[in-house]
Amino acid sequence: MHAADLTPAVLAELRRPRRYPAVSVVLPTHRSEPDNTQDPVRLRNLVAEAKNRLQADDAVSRADRLDVAEQLDRALAEVDLVHAEDGLVIYAAPGEHQVWSLPRPVPARVVVAETFLTRNLVSAFTAGAPYWVLTVAADRVALFSGTGTRLVEHSGNGLPLDQVGPDWDVERQERIGNVPSTFTDEETRRFLRSADTALAAVLEADNRPLYVLGEAAAIALLDDVGTTAKRAAAQVPRGGLGHASAAAVAEAVRPTVAEQGRKAVTELHERLDQAQGIKGLAAGIDEVWQTVVEGRATLVVVEEDYWQLVRVADNHLVPAEADEPDVREDMVDEIVERALDTGARVQFVPEGELAVRGRIAAVLRY
Repeated sequence: MHAADLTPAVLAELRRPRRYPAVSVVLPTHRSEPDNTQDPVRLRNLVAEAKNRLQADDAVSRADRLDVAEQLDRALAEVDLVHAEDGLVIYAAPGEHQVWSLPRPVPARVVVAETFLTRNLVSAFTAGAPYWVLTVAADRVALFSGTGTRLVEHSGNGLPLDQVGPDWDVERQERIGNVPSTFTDEETRRFLRSADTALAAVLEADNRPLYVLGEAAAIALLDDVGTTAKRAAAQVPRGGLGHASAAAVAEAVRPTVAEQGRKAVTELHERLDQAQGIKGLAAGIDEVWQTVVEGRATLVVVEEDYWQLVRVADNHLVPAEADEPDVREDMVDEIVERALDTGARVQFVPEGELAVRGRIAAVLRY
């Protein structure tokens, strides 16, 4: 399964407790040679490590050990490394297994617990929040649905909308692959007004961030005759996309989507600073854990790939080593899961963004 298959309901199902042992195998993968040549070896080594941990775990019955080992083998047979993305997650528990391919880098890990390690999927879901891309030309307006870096053309609600003007030179269209920039006639105004109405219906049913791409004159006219394009997260003057493929549109909008992501990180920092100013901020894994358990967190911000071995001592989390008794290796994941279960929003930021806050922070409700 892919990140596009993730929904809040799917994530909630993956977060529910399993009968021990619930095994999570996480592997960074590569899309092309030569980096991808070692992915099969690394994957087999991680699966072998998972089996060895089951073998050495006295808390796992022989029946469950054999069952989960078989589930791991089934998952391994389903993995398609030929079409790998940037990360792979395998889940296996008694009676079940799942394989997820993610368009985001992940750290190599094996975790055995009572729940699956879902934070990488939550991160992919958050980063892959859906958005719309509208391309505007004199003879065609098309809408694309985006998640992460993937776009597919939307068909419905009257879109895409095509117009063939009676005075346009068809031979010139075929020769140069586009139509003249005629954005002054009333027929074009009516055409774009119809496109605005169609777009409004789409946004009313599914209100996502919107990016508008097209010649500057086309975007200006769409703004003039309608209202929906004014709500766009960004307008990008870019010609030649009237009949472009989804891949070409995705490439054209990618820098703008990335810039919006950077702006979102800046806004998160501002919100954390505001919360700190009114003493409504928890920082560091112990403080955040305390507030999440109490249901006081409304927003949890975590650095990508942050995890830490801890143990509970006197109702506080303290750093631990792997060979210590009662060590918790998936506490960050537990915090993410508990936060989501209590209605908090979870956002991930690049490594280093929360260095002064202990790599994890929470805005409090009270």
